[in-house]
Amino acid sequence: MGAMEEGGLSTADVARLLADPSGSARAETAERIARGFDAGAFSESERALAEDIFRLMLRDAEIRVREALSANLKQNPQVPHDIARALALDEETVALPMLQFSEVLTADDLVEIVRGRGAEKQKAVARRAHVDEAVADALVDCGNEEVVATLVANDGADLSEGSLHRVVDRFGDRETVQGALADRERLPVTVTEKLVAMVSEHIKARLMARPELPAALTADLVLQARERVTIGLAAESSDDDVETLIRHLLGNDRLTPSIVVRAVCMGDMAFFEHALAALAGVNVVGARKLIHDSGPLGLKGICAKAKLPPSYYPAVRAGVDTIRETPFDGEPNDRERYQRRVIERILTRYGDLGVDFAQDDLDYLLTRMDRLPVDSLQPLGDDPPPGDGLAPPALAD
Repeated sequence: MGAMEEGGLSTADVARLLADPSGSARAETAERIARGFDAGAFSESERALAEDIFRLMLRDAEIRVREALSANLKQNPQVPHDIARALALDEETVALPMLQFSEVLTADDLVEIVRGRGAEKQKAVARRAHVDEAVADALVDCGNEEVVATLVANDGADLSEGSLHRVVDRFGDRETVQGALADRERLPVTVTEKLVAMVSEHIKARLMARPELPAALTADLVLQARERVTIGLAAESSDDDVETLIRHLLGNDRLTPSIVVRAVCMGDMAFFEHALAALAGVNVVGARKLIHDSGPLGLKGICAKAKLPPSYYPAVRAGVDTIRETPFDGEPNDRERYQRRVIERILTRYGDLGVDFAQDDLDYLLTRMDRLPVDSLQPLGDDPPPGDGLAPPALAD
């Protein structure tokens, strides 16, 4: 065995080692040759000989031999494709290292294995440093919750927005998948919103089963929580992402009057502008002109065309005015200070609603606004008082 000990590889050495009847001895041989192959210790002719040996060992009845090959060749980019593929198609203990680490395997190889093999092999593929989009799609389609949770938890997985929506549709109420989605480095805002909505529905179903909570109160609590999270998402998104989110909400009947008012009361002008534009059926440039019109009718007109309840208008007016007068200063708690000022201005327009500032004031006000008759509102500065007969201006589509 001298030549092997010095790093070389001869036909005589190979014949003697392969003839050893001991499975453990052949496994040790497989490991030595594979390690030498990986370290680049062989000449060109020795490498060719080693590849032939590997092909013989692939047919070895002793699984330890094939396991030794896989463990030592899994990260070697020089392994011939047929050898890597054969190992990946082998028993689980042989295949898993290759499936998780080998860059020799192609996307087509992986898709084939994902579609036809068990969950452990699928999870190994889902843990790869990079998972091609086609492979990720196949993993999602396999429909196994553990596999999908493993895939989603892998930031190296190239998951398309469509695949992520399918994940949420099928597994959005499962805690393992929820956590994996929440921890992804980047998640499309539409997927996040759908996940929030689905989680809320799951929570709602559990809450409504409790006899001590009125159904209407439960629904209000769930809606409020979902809308707060959605506005938070928009505040951290680009203008393009906000526009995408608005289209998504509109298409799923979740662009509600309350979320529109909540946006302006929380200082998210981009969300508010895009939302009113979508609801009114006008482009966002035209919507901005009307929203920020210094005259009395622009904002009121677009709110009417967007079909916001009239009782919400004072809150909208207060929010827009406060945003104009109180830019965020970047200091700690500037958003909270802004929101408190908006609520104070809303209260002067609605009269005393008995709000205790220790409560969740905005949620309280939004709930009460739905129940207020329009004729209970106070006049709004330069705006004409309610019931004066002035119609809002016509808006161009």
